[in-house]
Amino acid sequence: MTSKSSASPAAVSPARPRILVVDDELSMREMLRIVLRRDGYEVVLAENGTQAIAALKGEPVDLLLSDIRLPDLSGVEVLRTAKELNPEIVAFMMTAFASTDTAVEAMRLGAVDYFTKPFSMDELRLKVRQHFESHRLKQENVLLKRALISRNEFSNIIGLSEPMQQVFATIRMVATTNSTVLVGGESGTGKELVARAIHFNSLRRDRPFVAVNCGAVPETLLESELFGHLRGAFTGADSTKKGLMEVAEGGTIFLDEIGEMTQAMQVKLLRVLQDRRFRRLGGTEEVQADIRIITATNQDLPRLVDEGKFREDLFYRINVLSIQLPALRDRVEDIPLLAEHFRAHFASQMGKDVRTISAGAMELLQRHTWRGNVRELQNAIERAVALEQTAAILPETLPEEIRTPRDRATRGLATELPEHHGAMPASIGAALPALAEGFDLEARGEDFYRHYMAQALERAGGVQVRAAELLGMSFRSFRYYAKKFNLR
Repeated sequence: MTSKSSASPAAVSPARPRILVVDDELSMREMLRIVLRRDGYEVVLAENGTQAIAALKGEPVDLLLSDIRLPDLSGVEVLRTAKELNPEIVAFMMTAFASTDTAVEAMRLGAVDYFTKPFSMDELRLKVRQHFESHRLKQENVLLKRALISRNEFSNIIGLSEPMQQVFATIRMVATTNSTVLVGGESGTGKELVARAIHFNSLRRDRPFVAVNCGAVPETLLESELFGHLRGAFTGADSTKKGLMEVAEGGTIFLDEIGEMTQAMQVKLLRVLQDRRFRRLGGTEEVQADIRIITATNQDLPRLVDEGKFREDLFYRINVLSIQLPALRDRVEDIPLLAEHFRAHFASQMGKDVRTISAGAMELLQRHTWRGNVRELQNAIERAVALEQTAAILPETLPEEIRTPRDRATRGLATELPEHHGAMPASIGAALPALAEGFDLEARGEDFYRHYMAQALERAGGVQVRAAELLGMSFRSFRYYAKKFNLR
């Protein structure tokens, strides 16, 4: 039994750019074929317009090089057909009879250059090479942009917890639509990261993503910032300026802190959402707005609606799809992942050899309430990396409010104690004071630590490593508390 041999995919050489040469003079066709093939291009020849159109319909052509005067059709007609078949095709026109009308028509249809015979072959080769070099750079740009897009998809949103998995699933679902999205959540939970993830997973990913903080732009400037203005629209408007709505054309505009927007601006935004058009400040012409709008807020918009501070009709327009981000205290299991991510980032940025986070420091990070959420955690780790002089972030380099937090008391005395198994011994429970008015749980917890750490040190003969082992603590945690309680 015989088998047909087939070329391995790895053995197939990359496709060369294909050029279609159209000219009724045999000598010109042959000369161009020799010269262009020598430069590494694949060359297809046609002696008239009919053959040229057949070639264009047969296989993809990257560049058209056509004479204007052909025996059956004109080169302009060939160009017109070529553009209909492939709007991206590049065309160079040739003629021995220069005519302003034909040149203008060819340029109007998209020809990039016009050669009058006899022309310099070297000049033509240079122009062709420049085109393909430009095309290659554009392709590399697209690939780079796609690589950057892939990095912006979910890599900056970190979390393995169930609440975050639900967020990821919702992002994937809403990204495929063109509907308006409202992202809610406390300050610092990552609302802009979610908006970016939606954009970079949508069909608009190759178009701009523009973020605007409505609370950071003065009320008098927000309209100009969003919609642009004409020269002379107001004092200081020395030139016409595009607004961010125009900059985001075809892409996504993210309006953060939408609850801070004034009633007057709410009306204008409502019109954009309803009619997909707006007017520049000082202008009468309407501008189309092919954009997706994503909004975010840390405020209770329904309450603002009830209070008359936010338009009800606008609320329903922006709340077509919604994503609610969980607070960091509601996904404590994600804190180690986030903290390690920020540690690696800032250690690299600052050129510091901070390779890990100590167990004691991580324990404190997981106990903190994080009213500022992920942003507060990021700032804490940046500070710790900047101050740390060892290879690990230690408790003492964390901010004071994390080392001795007042909000920790509500979590119970058990979180203040060294790890133990089973119920607390009855003898210890009996020795503990009763709960009464003015009870200071944090101080009692410190007394408990101080008492048993002092006993452990005495039993270990003052050797801190051994004392830490007796208590089941890490040495760094023991050293931190020993220093805090002034134990020797």
